[in-house]
Amino acid sequence: MKTEFSKFEELSLVTAYPDGYEANKKYPVLLFLHGSGSRGTDPEKLANNPFFKITYAREGFPFISIAPQAHVNTTWYDFMPTLKRLVASIYKRDDVDTERVYAIGASMGGYGSWQLAMSIPDAFAAIVPICGGGMAWNTGRLANVPVWAFHGAKDGCVLCAESERMVAETNRRGGCAKLTVYPENGHDAWTDTYNNPEVFEWLLSHKNQNAAKLQDEFTDSVIYG
Repeated sequence: MKTEFSKFEELSLVTAYPDGYEANKKYPVLLFLHGSGSRGTDPEKLANNPFFKITYAREGFPFISIAPQAHVNTTWYDFMPTLKRLVASIYKRDDVDTERVYAIGASMGGYGSWQLAMSIPDAFAAIVPICGGGMAWNTGRLANVPVWAFHGAKDGCVLCAESERMVAETNRRGGCAKLTVYPENGHDAWTDTYNNPEVFEWLLSHKNQNAAKLQDEFTDSVIYG
């Protein structure tokens, strides 16, 4: 795995490249949003996240993975405008297959993945939120974004009900979401997920159709603030 450290605005950034990377080719991209344990200003700490350690140990892992680093005592909600600009910058790269840009995140990053996809649903071909949750009332915006969520049944940090609610509401509003629950797992639902090659095969099976019309039920400020 070739790893590159850089900055995007106020955020440190880790970019990992697949083996045999060639700048003149186009690759699928995973935007990875870490959990609270990888916050800080040291990209080396982020590069040691289980996401990188597990996925890039797999032979032939085909993705460019791009991971921003949130600051201590912040959440991804604090950086939504920055993340949107980061995604826009990803689409301008010459080595990116723009039909195959995906988001994946765990814990705090699971919340961030849900929220970012609801904010810019036309940007992602599919998302994988792990042990997260979010604003279920806004999931109608994911009508065209396939979702595969993961959670541990014994999670005491983020209750499994959070993922259950998000998936149920996404489907009720016309989306295509599914949930895998690990019956014996606590908060760590990410290790089993990163170790499962079917997750990444599922992602690659989806191309971004970039639908022109997206459902949004909550645009009236008089009613919804």
